[in-house]
Amino acid sequence: MILDNLDAAAADPILSLSVACRADDRAHKIDLGIGVYRDNQGNTPVMQAIKQAEARLLEEQSSKVYVGMPGNESFNAAMMDLLIGEGESKARAVGVQTPGASGALRMLADVIKLSAPDATVWLSDLSYANHAPIMKTAGLKVRYYAYFDTETKLVNSQAMLADMSQAGANDVVLLHGCCHNPTGADLSFEDWQAVTLLAQKQGFLPFIDIAYQGFGDGMDADVAGFRYLAERVDSYLVASSCSKNFGLYRERTGLAVIVGKSLEQSNKIKSRLLECARSTYTMPPDHGAALVDMILRDQALKQTWLDEVDAMRHRVQGLREQLAGALREKSGNPHFDFIAQHKGMFSVLGITPEQAQTLRQAHAIYLVDSGRINLAGMQEAHIDYIAEKLLLVTAM
Repeated sequence: MILDNLDAAAADPILSLSVACRADDRAHKIDLGIGVYRDNQGNTPVMQAIKQAEARLLEEQSSKVYVGMPGNESFNAAMMDLLIGEGESKARAVGVQTPGASGALRMLADVIKLSAPDATVWLSDLSYANHAPIMKTAGLKVRYYAYFDTETKLVNSQAMLADMSQAGANDVVLLHGCCHNPTGADLSFEDWQAVTLLAQKQGFLPFIDIAYQGFGDGMDADVAGFRYLAERVDSYLVASSCSKNFGLYRERTGLAVIVGKSLEQSNKIKSRLLECARSTYTMPPDHGAALVDMILRDQALKQTWLDEVDAMRHRVQGLREQLAGALREKSGNPHFDFIAQHKGMFSVLGITPEQAQTLRQAHAIYLVDSGRINLAGMQEAHIDYIAEKLLLVTAM
């Protein structure tokens, strides 16, 4: 019988952690799994710029009519300004609002499948946990290029470029724009230059996932490498998220960007993306995009927002430095100094799944079996405890 043959799906390795943590009755439990920013009280607050925009929207909005399949076109244009800046390729860029960056990834994957059914998408090893499932569900093949050096905890540039040199005109290379998830190890500007040369030589299509703009080195600095590439390749795709830098997690506010060889070609591709959207979710939600659009187009609101993102970035970097310092002081060695070198919310600690499970079961510290830790979820009061228990389970 239909439906009778389905077994339960395996639990998501990241989302299930938060469920388990909420069910844990130990008062000292710490959730360092799911990628959300928390303040020193453990809360994920609504940003002041968002609150101000919401108050204005409540006063000014006169209808809840559908926004249309492309979503809020003013939002799309403002976000492309934020991402691409004043580069020449913006004249060829078109955007479609999507339900979060995951929606953008899936819609763009569907378009790739329509254009090149046998295409292979190359992902970094390691990469965001949902990259491979999205690409495979869209019917695309997946391969991996070397990325994270488990010894240095930095990018293995030489091995990465060697693997990318195998990609050709029927391949897509997916790059993290900044604040690499899960490792925290980012491409240098020189790496971006080398990848750009390879894209020109090999003919592969760059696909950039930018989910953390502003959380690494700053709003413009975080996309400097991407912008270098964008001005030197014929075509590229971007999936962007407003979850982290606008704190709009539950509003599912994302953007898919298409840049073809001409604006005419970009619009043709956009029409096919909208065709995919129509058969999936039809139209994106309005609320988050309306707020982002208002903030990016009002100088005072935008400055409030930029100041808030700067404060979050500096706090997360401070947490990184404090944890690395505590581990160095307690262990007497610099083994974990890489934590302070990484960018964004995450780092991969280089611990085993068994050690991660011991941290959860024995010490109520919840992080993913891969050893990915969400530094942005820590509180200052947690640092000594986390350092002590991490050194205990790793016997360092």
